[in-house]
Amino acid sequence: MSGPVAMMLGDYGFESLGFGYQGLTRRIQTPWVDVQVAQTLNQQQWTGPTSEEVTITGALFPVQFGGQESLDGIIAAANAGTPMMLVSGSAQAGKIHGMFTVQGVDEDRSFHDRFGQAHKNTYSIALKRYQQTQTATSSGARDSLAELFR
Repeated sequence: MSGPVAMMLGDYGFESLGFGYQGLTRRIQTPWVDVQVAQTLNQQQWTGPTSEEVTITGALFPVQFGGQESLDGIIAAANAGTPMMLVSGSAQAGKIHGMFTVQGVDEDRSFHDRFGQAHKNTYSIALKRYQQTQTATSSGARDSLAELFR
């Protein structure tokens, strides 16, 4: 690693030099549905959060500062279907954002040298919150179901 780590996605740290990032956007969807009511405006009913999406953008300078290996590792984890934990901040004041899956990675490699090696790689990583659901076979749900029939 080449400096302080500002954020981590799984085992891959975003640092000030090397595998750095320039921006992060976050989108949370919490829809409301219209419930029709006679002779007045429709009422709204909140249906709860449906998704959380995060996009991380940055630029690598692999020849000068490295970092391409980390981006390639994230792509490999995405291809393997591995959810990864997103954490930001310092060790003293960090925030755990939860588990995310990689929905896509865009790369724009430019400034190629005579050997074809890119000296700049701008990237965008699209993430979506991963929520593991409980199944009816879990012990808590099975015990609750058994109580109904006693």
